[in-house]
Amino acid sequence: MVGSRPTQPTRQLADELYEQLDAYIETLQIDPDDPYRRETLIRSLHRAQEIFGYLPAEVQRHVAGRYAISHAEVSGVISFYNYFTTTPKGKVQIDVCLGTACYVNGADKVLQEFERILNIKSGEVTPDGQFSIESLRCVGACSLAPVVTVNGKVYGRVQPEKVQEILEHYLVEIDREEEPIHVKN
Repeated sequence: MVGSRPTQPTRQLADELYEQLDAYIETLQIDPDDPYRRETLIRSLHRAQEIFGYLPAEVQRHVAGRYAISHAEVSGVISFYNYFTTTPKGKVQIDVCLGTACYVNGADKVLQEFERILNIKSGEVTPDGQFSIESLRCVGACSLAPVVTVNGKVYGRVQPEKVQEILEHYLVEIDREEEPIHVKN
C-alpha cells in the first residue's frame, strides 16, 4: 500500500529514526495511486521533524519516496510553511525578536550577548547540540520589547545583562538530564 522505500546509501542520520518515521507512515496506509495521498504529507512532515528535529534533504527524499512524489514537491511544502526547518535546532531553542520595537530597545545587543556566551552566531547550533539561536522579525509582543523566547517561553524586557541568568536556568535543566554544558564567559 505504501510507496516504495527509497535506497539511501549515503544516509547520515540513524536508521532507528527512519524506522520510527516509516512506522508512522505505515499507519497512514498511503496508496501511491491515490491522488489524495498528499493530504497526509504535512502530518508526515510534522512527525518527521519531531523525530529528526529538522528536515534535511535526505529526510525529504525519504518522505518523497514513501509518497511516490518528487523531492521538489516535498521541498516546496517545507519551504511554504514557516513551522518546518531544514537546519538543526538545539535542545534549547533561543529566538531573539529583531522586529522594530525590539530592535530600537536593544534586541541586537541581547542577540550579541547570547552569541558571545554560547560562542555561536544566529542560525547556528552549539557543537554539543544543546543550544541554537535564531533571530525573528516579530513575535507579536511589542509591549514587552525586547523579547526573547526560549523553547516557547517568552522573556520580556530582556537586557544583555540578563542573558547569562536566562541561560543558567536552562543549563541547570540540562545538567539534571545529562553531563554539564560548559559556557564561554
